[in-house]
Amino acid sequence: MNKAFYLETFGCQMNVVDSEQIVDLLEGIGYAQVDAADKADLVLLNTCSVRDKAERKVYGHLGRFKPIKDQKPELIIGVGGCVAQQEGEQMLEKVSYLDLVFGTHNIHRLPELVQQVEEKRQRGAVTNFLERETRLNLFPERTSKDSVTRFVTVMQGCDNFCSYCIVPHVRGREISRPSQDIIAEVTALVGEGACEITLLGQNVNSYGIKDADELTFAQLLHQVNSIAGLQRLRFATSHPKDLTDELIDCFADLDKLCQHIHLPLQSGSDRILKLMNRGYTASDYLKKVERLKKKCSQIRLTSDIIVGFPNETEKDFEATLDLVKQVGYADAFTFLYSPRVETAAAKMQDHQSGVQKQQRFERLLEVQHEISAAIWQKDDGQMLSVLVEGESKQAQGQLFGRTTSNRIVNFTGSSALIGQVVPVKIVKVHRNSHLGELVEP
Repeated sequence: MNKAFYLETFGCQMNVVDSEQIVDLLEGIGYAQVDAADKADLVLLNTCSVRDKAERKVYGHLGRFKPIKDQKPELIIGVGGCVAQQEGEQMLEKVSYLDLVFGTHNIHRLPELVQQVEEKRQRGAVTNFLERETRLNLFPERTSKDSVTRFVTVMQGCDNFCSYCIVPHVRGREISRPSQDIIAEVTALVGEGACEITLLGQNVNSYGIKDADELTFAQLLHQVNSIAGLQRLRFATSHPKDLTDELIDCFADLDKLCQHIHLPLQSGSDRILKLMNRGYTASDYLKKVERLKKKCSQIRLTSDIIVGFPNETEKDFEATLDLVKQVGYADAFTFLYSPRVETAAAKMQDHQSGVQKQQRFERLLEVQHEISAAIWQKDDGQMLSVLVEGESKQAQGQLFGRTTSNRIVNFTGSSALIGQVVPVKIVKVHRNSHLGELVEP
């Protein structure tokens, strides 16, 4: 009989990809995935430490598993991902019933670690960073698993060291995967039925920069775009300072590249951007946005914005509000600044009150909500092309898919349409999705 494992994933798309690798590895040693921790012999959390709240959430979740372990002492509990990388053996000291901790460079060792606990009941933490050549040989390759959309990792790590960001400290330095391996994996996934591919990295725009004989990211997009059978192409995430004219031109030149880009702003104040070590000014950012819109008039932008960075003034915040209004984001992920251990910003003095930060945060939310509502309302009554991804959870008999601008659309239709791009008329615009009607031929 197979042993069972339960896995929870927090954080970004990179963690989603890592969790797919975890599933493959555990299935390889006789484990089957289950949907509840109390059914499992092994419980794993794949964690995110980008914000303090996300980190604290991990410890809260671990507390839910203690009663299960009290009743079933042989249960193995493990933590991986960015919190594991950051905390290491400290997690074992803080959580007495935790059995194993594995960092972002050590996912491939999970079968060995699990079997070590099974056989010796020996707790352990492995969080060492690996050398470049070793990492290049560990990029995961996966099957399509009957999925319409798939993520393909093109690079790992980050060299930017933005002053607020923990990523370089928990993911390591930047490496680009060989382009021929990426092309081979995408070709295989499309051959197995994948229709849409998203190329992933902490900063995909800097793909290949460190390798003199490698493609630029724009050149890579051209090659992936030419793969027969691929219907749609996306990428995430982009750093504005590395968004080249060559890459912007792709939105006009590549027929499969979707009309959406996630371009984190973080702040509209040049003073704060400099303190953040972002490498661009508000004017630089706006010029790139203007070029994007000129090349692709239908493109929709999303962004990340931080409120309450150390010593942000009202003038700094107003500059952010102004830039948000000028750009017109379809959606924005907004965050209250959270100090992260090891980052430069965590050492900065800050004289803002929590109330002041929260008030600014709510003002930004209100402005962004109005902008988002106005942008998405433009889709009302329009016929849009939707790639059908699967059955909707909204209502029985409904399907869901995404527009090229990355908007979810729910509509009634046959499951035979999954994997197809179909015309859908938008009949109602909700806050986070559209309701549509299938347009019959």
